[in-house]
Amino acid sequence: MQSWLSRYVEAQHRALDSISLPDVEQAVATVKRAWEEDRQIFAIGNGGNAASASHFATDLGKGASDALGRRFRILTLADNVAWLTAIGNDYKFDDVFLRPLENYARPGDVLIASSVSGSSPNLVRAMEWARDNDLRTIALVGAKRGGIATLAEQAIVVADTHYGRVEDVQMTILHMICYAFMEQTKEPA
Repeated sequence: MQSWLSRYVEAQHRALDSISLPDVEQAVATVKRAWEEDRQIFAIGNGGNAASASHFATDLGKGASDALGRRFRILTLADNVAWLTAIGNDYKFDDVFLRPLENYARPGDVLIASSVSGSSPNLVRAMEWARDNDLRTIALVGAKRGGIATLAEQAIVVADTHYGRVEDVQMTILHMICYAFMEQTKEPA
């Protein structure tokens, strides 16, 4: 067990080390611009990444907003179970993020999608719609990259394919975005 745990931790360090800090800095700048322009930010993901999107929305909407003294407009589209299941049942699961974007998103808003594979059809459809409707887009993906990495204006790639490691690193990236506002001066560079 000790050997396996050591290998896991070593692999986690390699995954963390694969983060491109300039890419994270660019994502912080995109989120800052949304804040400055009073734009809406949407966070989406499936499974563990849906939970991470909720965590990100909480940290940005509460902690970063408190630190800056003006609120971020942030929503995760995975938190409304009634709406998700109605769309999945009445239309198709591939539309669960697309349809709420059609209701809420405006040009200049930001969509942040997080996925290990980058290929989930519901994320791809949302990212396509966002691109076609002039949203700013950020994809957090694993080494396979997938369709959302190709569609996004900005892609932050974690150089691993292990779901647990990639999701952990993606949450670290989301925390870095939030804490850039919470631990920097009132407005990070």
